[in-house]
Amino acid sequence: MRRNRGGPISAEPRINDRIRVPEVRLVGPSGEQVGIVPLAKALELAQEYDLDLVEVAANARPPVCKLMDYGKFKYESAMKAREARKNQAHTVIKEMKLRPKIDPHDYDTKKGHVVRFLKQGDKVKITIMFRGREQSRPELGYRLLQRLAEDVQELGFVESNPKQDGRNMIMVLGPHKKKTEAMAEAREAQAARKAERQQGRSSA
Repeated sequence: MRRNRGGPISAEPRINDRIRVPEVRLVGPSGEQVGIVPLAKALELAQEYDLDLVEVAANARPPVCKLMDYGKFKYESAMKAREARKNQAHTVIKEMKLRPKIDPHDYDTKKGHVVRFLKQGDKVKITIMFRGREQSRPELGYRLLQRLAEDVQELGFVESNPKQDGRNMIMVLGPHKKKTEAMAEAREAQAARKAERQQGRSSA
């Protein structure tokens, strides 16, 4: 017969009367070292300060406990984690396909997309597609890639040099700007536009 071994182990630290050790190494509310004290004394101090006794290093001998407002600590930790997730940068590789004999208008359009991607902090994989006899003229694709790299050099750099891959030639451009910086700038620009619209409405 299988015995029920209870629920999953909680990742939460032990606090107050859940701490079951004879003594603890106590850290005060401002991070000051109080020293090794009996558990009863630590709990008494927690009551005096109207704070919780929280076990912050369970594997230490004796365990390290800190006096803190545990509810406030949990809330602040959750907010920090949320903010970190919001600002997390996911590197995205965009792809742009060109033909070796692309016409000037199409080239400008495609270059515009590459510029936008680099401004957003994304990498761009440029693929030159050769068809038929074009495959015997790889220098056409190489020159086109060189031209594009030069046209966008203020925003990006050649991270992976042009190389032949079957019928295609591929080059990867990396942004000078980090994704996090690009995201922050986009948010600032959005806030500035919003402020301008509000100012325009109020002066109307």
